[in-house]
Amino acid sequence: MSKKKTILSGITPSGKLHIGNYFGAIRQHIAIQEKGDAFYFIANYHSLTSVNNGEEVRQNTWDIALDYLALGLDPEKCTFFAQSDVPQVTELAWILGTLTPVSLMEKGVSYKDKVAQGMNPNIGLFTYPILQAADILIYHSDVVPVGQDQKQNIEICRDLAGKFNHTYEGEYLKLPEEHIVESVAVVPGIDGRKMSKSYDNTINIFAEGKALKKRVMSIETDSTALEDPKDPSTDNVFALIKLFADKKKLDEISEKYRAGGYGYGHAKKELLGMIEDYFGEARERRHELAKDLDYVQDVLREGGKKAHMRAEEVMEPIREVTGIVRHF
Repeated sequence: MSKKKTILSGITPSGKLHIGNYFGAIRQHIAIQEKGDAFYFIANYHSLTSVNNGEEVRQNTWDIALDYLALGLDPEKCTFFAQSDVPQVTELAWILGTLTPVSLMEKGVSYKDKVAQGMNPNIGLFTYPILQAADILIYHSDVVPVGQDQKQNIEICRDLAGKFNHTYEGEYLKLPEEHIVESVAVVPGIDGRKMSKSYDNTINIFAEGKALKKRVMSIETDSTALEDPKDPSTDNVFALIKLFADKKKLDEISEKYRAGGYGYGHAKKELLGMIEDYFGEARERRHELAKDLDYVQDVLREGGKKAHMRAEEVMEPIREVTGIVRHF
């Protein structure tokens, strides 16, 4: 086992990645990929709780791989792979499920929220935290970068690891810690709610041209007249500008808001330019990577092999202690 701390995080291929994904998670992943033994995976099994189209899942998986590599994830500095290339994950999930009280799953805030949004309450969605726990525990993860909304699931993961260790009287599973950057843990969408594909209020990272402009210009604002002063702290556009602007630029725009004569349309145009500039180089890299899908396939294959080896090291003693015997 590596002496470095193991960092683990995954992202579900359920649609196009948006700037909420970037500032809430992806940027963290890239920033800390050299600070430990980082494992980042595309959670394609998880996507089946909401996407029942095989071609869509396959395409979304490719898109996320391209997005991460374009944004700066370096396969020489971390392990990048697809969840489905590590069968030990679903093996451990079943074992953990046999120790999980139904009442624990019923308390899941994320499950309740998704059902409230109209998602079909299937068993996969209900037991999502168990598979997520297996994703984390199978690599003996130390640190798990997550959004604020996933904090409860990490607590569930720790509970399940502790229960397994107690039941089988040994330290078979390591209890992880979450890593949350509070300042950008929740990114607002174009309607002011948390940016989420479920709300259809996202701005995609690699949106371009008219599609990008349409989303930015549709950000909801209040009805304050152009000539009147405005409070930037209550405005959705300014909340997004804060993600991109440095302090000097932010102060400048804030003064314009308060002075009056500066409309929300002006602010939206500034935001549009910031998004285009911020992701410009990554957009070009993505165009180039899309021409070399063999390279992307090689990255996922090699990452999958490494993840598989680590998972098997963790899984072997678990099979032994639970009495699960393989006969070939």
